[in-house]
Amino acid sequence: MRLYRYPDKEVWTKIIQRPVADNATLEKTVRKILGKVKEKGDIAVIKYTKEFDGIKLKNLIVSEKEIAAAEALLNDELKQAIQQAKQNIETFHTAQKEDVKKIETMPGIICWRQSAAIEKVGLYIPGGSAPLFSTVLMLGVPAQLAGCKEIILCTPPGKDSSIYPAILYAAHLCGITKICKAGGVQAIAAMAYGTESIPKVFKIFGPGNQYVTLAKQMIQQQGVAIDMPAGPSEVLVIADETSIPEFVAADLLSQAEHGPDSQVILITTYESVAEKVSTAMKLQLAELPRKEIAKQALKNSKLIIVETIAEAIALSNLYAPEHLILSCADAAIISNEIISAGSVFIGNYSPESVGDYASGTNHTLPTNGYAAMYSGVSSDSFVKKITYQELTKEGLENIGNTVMTMAAAEGLDAHKNAVAIRLKK
Repeated sequence: MRLYRYPDKEVWTKIIQRPVADNATLEKTVRKILGKVKEKGDIAVIKYTKEFDGIKLKNLIVSEKEIAAAEALLNDELKQAIQQAKQNIETFHTAQKEDVKKIETMPGIICWRQSAAIEKVGLYIPGGSAPLFSTVLMLGVPAQLAGCKEIILCTPPGKDSSIYPAILYAAHLCGITKICKAGGVQAIAAMAYGTESIPKVFKIFGPGNQYVTLAKQMIQQQGVAIDMPAGPSEVLVIADETSIPEFVAADLLSQAEHGPDSQVILITTYESVAEKVSTAMKLQLAELPRKEIAKQALKNSKLIIVETIAEAIALSNLYAPEHLILSCADAAIISNEIISAGSVFIGNYSPESVGDYASGTNHTLPTNGYAAMYSGVSSDSFVKKITYQELTKEGLENIGNTVMTMAAAEGLDAHKNAVAIRLKK
C-alpha cells in the first residue's frame, strides 16, 4: 500500500483517484460480441463460450434434474447458512415495501403513487474462481418480493458444463427456474436482445469483470436498463486508536482478494495504527490462498494519515467508497456525517464480510465513486413507481383556472382546451 502522511487538501483528489482502464480495445471486442449474439442468438452464445472458456455446450438451459441434484451435493452446514442469509435478506427487504398513501392536494383531487414490478429481469452471477452464490440471494430475493413475473439467471458454466451447486441451490430457494449456462459479454447480450433459449429482459442486474461492466453500459444506451454503473470492488476503513489492527487488516484483505483491480484504502489519525495494520496485513496475507490476487490489488491501494477524524470523514465522502468501515470511537455518531458511501459498517465488530453475505443489507453497490449519486440495489430496484390522480367534478372546477392559465402562458392551447371543454359541460 502506498503511504501518504498528512497530505494537503489540494492533493486529496489526486490521491484518491481510481485506476483508469483503457476501454478502447475492450469496446471493440464487446461491441463485436453484442452484435453477433443479437444476430445469431444461441449459436453465438455457444460459440463464444467455447472460444473464451473452452467449454462446448449442447444447450444453454439448466435442467430441472440438475437443479434438484444440486441440493444433494451441498453439505447441511452450507445449506443452513444459505437459508439463514436468505431469511435475513428477506426480512430487511420486505420492510422496504411502502404502503400506498392517497393524498388530497385540493378538495376533489386525489393523488397517489403505487409500485409495479418490472415484468422481466435478468440476473448476472459471476462464476470462475469465486462463484458468487451470495449474489443470487441479493438479487433473487428482492426480485421475488417485488413480484417480477420472469426472472432469468445467467452464470458461466464450469469446465464440465455444470453450474456451481450452491448457485443452483440458492436460485431454487429464490424461486428462479430459468437458469442459463452463459457468462461474460455473451450472457449480457443474450438477456438484452433475447435468443432462442434466453428471453429478452427489461433490466439487468449483477456484478462482473470489465467486459461485463462495459457490456452493461453499452446495452443501457440501447434501451435496456441496468442496476447501476459499476467498477472494481473497493473498501475504505477509517481507524483511530480504538481500532483493532488485526481486524482492520482482515477487512482490507477481504476486499483485496476479490480481484487484482480491487482497491482498498485506510485512513487513520495515528501513525502507530498505520504501522500495526501494515504488519498485521503482511502476516495475514501470507496465509491466504488468493494471496497473489490480493498482492496485485494492494498495488492500487492507499494508506493515508490525517490530523483529525473530521478530515478522515471529509476525505471518505470525497472518495465515495462502495464499502465504508468505521473502526473508531463514536462510530455510530460519526456515521451520521457520511453522505457518500454504498454501505456503512459501524464499529470494530461490523466486518464488511457480514454485509457481503448475511446481515440482510444488499451487497450489490455502486463503485468507482458512483456512491456519490447512486444507491445500492434494494426492493425499489425491481419496481417502477407509477403516479395516479383522480379528480371529481368539484376537483376540476377548483384547479381548472390554474391549469388553463399556465397552459395559455406556455402557448399550449390544446392543453387549455382539455380542461375548458370539461368545465363547459
